[in-house]
Amino acid sequence: MNARKKELKELYKQMKPDMGVLIIRCTANDKCLLVPARNLNGMINRLRFQLEMGSAPYKELQNDWKQYGPESFAFDVLDTLAYSKDEAKTDYSKELDELCSLWKDKLKQENVNLY
Repeated sequence: MNARKKELKELYKQMKPDMGVLIIRCTANDKCLLVPARNLNGMINRLRFQLEMGSAPYKELQNDWKQYGPESFAFDVLDTLAYSKDEAKTDYSKELDELCSLWKDKLKQENVNLY
């Protein structure tokens, strides 16, 4: 039993969740929020929970969530970032911020309203 637990823990440590940029769209007012994330699925769950609890760090988004309701929002992965072949690399913050910045510029050129 302990050997199996140890094996499962090791497998979990080796898992690499998808990372990249997610977009939250409010269909009621056509505003979007871009969020860089090391774990896309985890961040979607986190933000959805925060919005439902009224504790999201994005006040304008939180107000719109309260006004229009959860059915007016879509959470989508906009882009993903591949892991480096260098196994020693563990911090992808800079790359995620750059990817998010590229998408912000692109969406601004397309006249998308951002939070």
